[in-house]
Amino acid sequence: MMGRIQSGQLAKVIALALIALFAPRYSTGADSTPQVVLNTSKAGPRSVESLTKRALLRDYKFAWVNLEQALESNSPAPLSGLFAGTASVWLNESVASQRRSGLTSRYLDQNHKVEAVFYAPEGDMIELHDTADYRLQILDGSKTIHDEHVVVHYVVLITPGADRWVIRQLQAVPEF
Repeated sequence: MMGRIQSGQLAKVIALALIALFAPRYSTGADSTPQVVLNTSKAGPRSVESLTKRALLRDYKFAWVNLEQALESNSPAPLSGLFAGTASVWLNESVASQRRSGLTSRYLDQNHKVEAVFYAPEGDMIELHDTADYRLQILDGSKTIHDEHVVVHYVVLITPGADRWVIRQLQAVPEF
């Protein structure tokens, strides 16, 4: 006879079930996962709680995986729900522009050093500074026509959504 599941065990069972359910969405191959280091020690005026930090890290990685998928496939479908506002407009326009030109792009070997610099007192917005280091390839069909290593600084505004953090602004800047 099976015993009762304790609340801690139940939480683990539910978590494993959710991971199994959503894992295919998040997996894109072992080598394509962006490496993201998130420093929240300088955020203010509110400090970033550990659960919030974990969710930010997870959702920010996921957003970059899907951004890369959208630009490589010339389809805005992977962007659904991860980007809003000006970030969504910019990315959808980038995908449409690539599709018109017949080009695609890849963001390879992504490394992101992200620092939370502002966390609104109400908990409804965080400003991140991301120093992104990656290899950018532009392809015409299957032929690589451009391949370079780039370092780009992004100012990111991210807000909580119903079930994840959503990027509202992703703007490249010359420096912080």
